[in-house]
Amino acid sequence: MVKKILFLLLLPGVLFVTDIKSQPKVKTGLEVLVSNGFDILRGKRVGLITNATGVDSKLRSTIDILHETPTVNLVALYGPEHGVRGDYSAGEHVGFNTDKKTGLPVYSLYGKTRKPTPEMLKDIDVLVYDIQDIGCRSYTFISTMGYAMDAAAENNVEFIVLDRPNPLGGKKIEGAVVEKGYYSMVSAFPIPYVYGLTCGELANLLNNEKLLAGKKSCKLTVVQMKGWKRKMKFEDTGLEWVLSSPHIPHAYSAQYYVATGVMGELGVFTEGVGYTLPFQIYAAEWIDPFKLADAMNGLGLRGVIFRPVVFKPYYGKWAKKVMKGVQIHIIDADKFNLMGLQFMFMDVHHAIYPDIDVYGLSTTRHNMFDKVTGSSKIRETFFKNYKYSDIEPIINKDVENFRKLSKKYYLYK
Repeated sequence: MVKKILFLLLLPGVLFVTDIKSQPKVKTGLEVLVSNGFDILRGKRVGLITNATGVDSKLRSTIDILHETPTVNLVALYGPEHGVRGDYSAGEHVGFNTDKKTGLPVYSLYGKTRKPTPEMLKDIDVLVYDIQDIGCRSYTFISTMGYAMDAAAENNVEFIVLDRPNPLGGKKIEGAVVEKGYYSMVSAFPIPYVYGLTCGELANLLNNEKLLAGKKSCKLTVVQMKGWKRKMKFEDTGLEWVLSSPHIPHAYSAQYYVATGVMGELGVFTEGVGYTLPFQIYAAEWIDPFKLADAMNGLGLRGVIFRPVVFKPYYGKWAKKVMKGVQIHIIDADKFNLMGLQFMFMDVHHAIYPDIDVYGLSTTRHNMFDKVTGSSKIRETFFKNYKYSDIEPIINKDVENFRKLSKKYYLYK
């Protein structure tokens, strides 16, 4: 939350109260680029990969800032999932179009083409990436970044990342590394589900550890933030949050996405998408919300509370149906395993409703579930007995090794 300062201005016979926001604690890579006079872009033809989250502290679009700067030659835009102006829904293919405000061509990176082609890059000297991510592997923006870095390496194009905060902070790492055979747009690289890096740090890791396709490296520059610390959550930065996708309306939505998104892929329970609490719910038509709330709170988890809820989603698979379950209230995400929480829920649910065949009800979704978790092991192991304790070692097995590896690429303390 940005702090506000009230100034009382006293003039003869007049009292003015002025409400002025204090300056954010963090300067994003974009604002550092501006402060440096766009020096690294001068004399170059620039392509920009961005979306609605690419803004400065006054919420001015990166597109407009670069386009209106005389010393910057912005010649093309590249649209990830949801498009450069945020006008596409989740999963909806982004088409080639022209940006109405600037007249610039917009190439799609979330349609038939996920990686920039040589034709898309033929008039480009440098690709700039400026997107606010949420710190979770299955969120597609880092996949777009990595695929674009790969294309930059193949086509001798520079790549610049304008760094932004990780809303989960820079210390939390959860989930196993993706295994061979399970790479996809939602698990593009061998990293944990929650990877504890900024997008700039991750870009350096992918580049230097040869994790891009063909083990290539591009000419990479990361424009670092100023003022960001690893312990910071987004609300500590003083920056305004712009929804990174339609169902991530708040900075705190990122932690709920991690806690429910994998379960949501099964299509058996609602995670709140379609209602006003996206990713903040565990619910189904048959659940007794009071019994479930008592059982979940009975786990004695520190940092999270469960409240019984009954609601009707407004759209989606369960639109207008009465759904019952619990709302998740995360008090301190550092005190429990976010990714593991949804498996704890399914463990508790199975104990209460042993006759509900979650595995059988979700057979058409197992492929996507495996892609998101990064292997088939979690599905195969968990659904034998519906016990979180069976998969806890799998979820945690790569955490410390990745923490050791990723520390080499920390840009912030």
